This record gives sequence, C-alpha cells and structure tokens, in this order.
Amino acid sequence: MDDTSVQPVRGFQDVLPPDSSRMAALEALAREVFSLYGFGEIRLPTLENHALFVKTTGETTDIVEKEMFRLEDSGGRHLALRPEGTPGVVRAYLNAHLKQHGPVTKLFYVGGMFRAERPQAGRFREFEQIGVEALGNPHPAADVECILALKRLFDRSGLAGRTRLRLNNLGCDEDPGCRPAFRERLKECLKARAEELCPSCRGRIERNPLRALDCKADGPKLAAVAPKLSPCAACRDHVAEVSALLDSAGCEHAYPDPNLVRGLDYYTRTVFEFTAEGLGSQDAIAGGGRYDALVGSMGGPKTPAVGWALGAERTLLALKAADPALSCLMRDAPARGCDVFVAVAGAKAVEPAVRLLESLRGFRIRSGAAVFSSSLKAQLKEAARQGALYAVILGEDELAKQPPACALRDLSKGEQSLVPLSGVLEHLGEVLIRHGREP
Repeated sequence: MDDTSVQPVRGFQDVLPPDSSRMAALEALAREVFSLYGFGEIRLPTLENHALFVKTTGETTDIVEKEMFRLEDSGGRHLALRPEGTPGVVRAYLNAHLKQHGPVTKLFYVGGMFRAERPQAGRFREFEQIGVEALGNPHPAADVECILALKRLFDRSGLAGRTRLRLNNLGCDEDPGCRPAFRERLKECLKARAEELCPSCRGRIERNPLRALDCKADGPKLAAVAPKLSPCAACRDHVAEVSALLDSAGCEHAYPDPNLVRGLDYYTRTVFEFTAEGLGSQDAIAGGGRYDALVGSMGGPKTPAVGWALGAERTLLALKAADPALSCLMRDAPARGCDVFVAVAGAKAVEPAVRLLESLRGFRIRSGAAVFSSSLKAQLKEAARQGALYAVILGEDELAKQPPACALRDLSKGEQSLVPLSGVLEHLGEVLIRHGREP
C-alpha cells in the first residue's frame, strides 16, 4: 500500500472534533432559524443526471464547464455529483407535484456539494452548503423574507454587525428592452476588448456575455468600462421594493452593487451576496437571488422563486475571525466531554462499571470512561482531560463491602468520599444540580 492511499484526496477533508461540533452547531442553529420562517427540510440525492445541471445552471458557467465531477455508470448514464442545491430542489418540486399542495413551497437543505475547483482557504472540492428555496411567491416580500432569514442566522451565530449585504438588479428576459438589450450592448463592449480577455471569456462573448462580468480575471477590469443594465419598469419596481422593505425591517449594512452578477445563469431581477469581515479578498460567504424562469425551463408551470445558499466552511472561518472561541455559536450547543467519569481498580470491577455507565446515561448524565486495563492514575488523567466534574472509582475492595460501595472524587477539589453503590446515582444527581448540570 503506497503512502497516498491513506491520504484524503486533494480538496477533500476529514472534519474532526471540535470542528465537527462547530459545524453541527451551525446546522442546528440554521434549522432553528428556518423553523421560525416556515421552511421545511428536503434531503437531496448526492448523484443527479449530468444534464440537470447543464440545463439549469448554464452551459457556460464555470460549474458546468470546469468544476463538475462527472461520471458514467455501468449502464452508460451520464451522472454528476451535485455542485449546488437549487436544481435538485426544483427537480424534486416538479417530481413530487408540490405545487398541488399549496401556492407557496418553502424548503431548506443541508448537505455536501462537490466542485473540481482549485482548493484554497475555506474552499474545498467537497464542501457543505446550507440553503433555502421559496417557490410560488412573486412578491418582493418573498425576496426580503429569504434575505432576513439569512441575516438572522448570521446575527445569531456571532456575526452581528460583521456582514455586509450587496444587492443588484439583473433584469429579465421577458422585456426586450431589459436584459436582452443589455446583453447586446455588453457583447459589443467585449468584442472591442477581446484581445484583453481570458480565453474563457472570449469564448463566451456570443453564447453568454454576462459570464465575463463574473470572471475572476476579467470581471474587475470590466467593472469600470462595461455598460450598465437599464432594467424594465417591472424589474426596477421589484428590486426597489426589496430595498425599501429591507430598510424598513432594519437590515443594516446593505448597499447596491451594479457589478454583482453571481455565477449562475438562472438568476433574474434580485441578486444578492453577503460578505464578512476577516476573510481577505475572498470574503463572500453566502448569496442567492430570484429565479422566476427556472421551473418553466425545466418543463414545469411558470413559477416565481427565490433562494440562497451559504458555505458552511466559509461561515465558520468568518466566525473564527470574529471570535476564535466561537462562543456565541457554541453557546447553546451540546457540551463536549462528560460530567461523570467511571474508573476501575481491578478486573472484577469492570462488569459493575459497564452497568453503572449505562445507568448514568439512562439518567441523561453525560459520562465517560477510559481503557479499563490502564492504571487508575492514567484513567483519572483522562477524566481531567474530558473535563469531568466527578470520578466514580470502582475498586474490588469497595465492591466487596456490604453493602457494595464506590469512591466518589470531586476532581476540582481533589476531595474523595465513600458512598454506597446503590445510592450513587441519586447522590450524583444532587451534586450535579449544584453545579448547574441538571440531568
């Protein structure tokens, strides 16, 4: 076996404690916030038909052209590991005929996504997204509700006052004078500067010129010289009301950004992005927008929709930059370690120790143990490492007493007393309550 066989694939990672606990805390907080806004959870398959993402995300996007993990199964089907969540949600919406269940469907998802892009800080080839999708509501208030849910999640996690909302209007394709006219003006601008563009952007001039504005290499150069969208009245009024409603709801740190495009073809009208302090130039941690034409393009009825996704790893990086201990995020998270540690002295004490551990857990007392064959000193050292308040020591001599007894050691004070084994659960319950650790 060579050395590479036991290494993770480049761009993939193991998430171990305490980072796994932090990720779980963020997920739990997201579920709590989403419940306040009436979103229900959807669990998406990891594999989808490759054509789903080509059709929805766009043939000229970086995701489709460069970043998808594609494979062919034994039956010759062309599949892809999901690079984002929205196409799968819309597919499920159509497959399950969710429109028949009510005029508005509000869903959220939590799960791994896969993109074959260059790994960098906070960006992996397998990464976790948390996202919401609201389908069926054309009103600007739906955009605002989604944005406010995201802001509430950030604020409660510990990023209050440290995020900034960028907002733009991408127009629509329904009015020829809106995005179609803008696209033609942009094409002429790009043709005049074709020699300055990267090969990918030169290839997109005719197929999808808007992608050039999102290009990491050419986007910043084009920001000052590219034409600006003149949205139709419907698009202008929609995004203006989104801005007004955000202001009335007290959504601070929001500002318009005419250069914000996002990297997906299906967005219309409202598009937005949250950035966070402490991440350098790659400071985007979440984004989304309205996609009123996507359901119809997949063969469904015309259905207005809006949604967003955040990168969990990027969000945790921003949280660490704000507070290295992540104290706000972890405030309500399940505590790690244990309250009571069970140690043994002698082989005959192992069986009653296992029974005692199960009894403690049955009373919802967080308990732990080490290798019972190690020395008592080593076991008590492990108890301290796990942050235990008390150690129950089962020794053969104490167990031979009538009635059987055990030693109870207060690890913070170093004090130890002998208590009847039959009464140790009740005794521990009383002392843990005094420590604020009510079972």
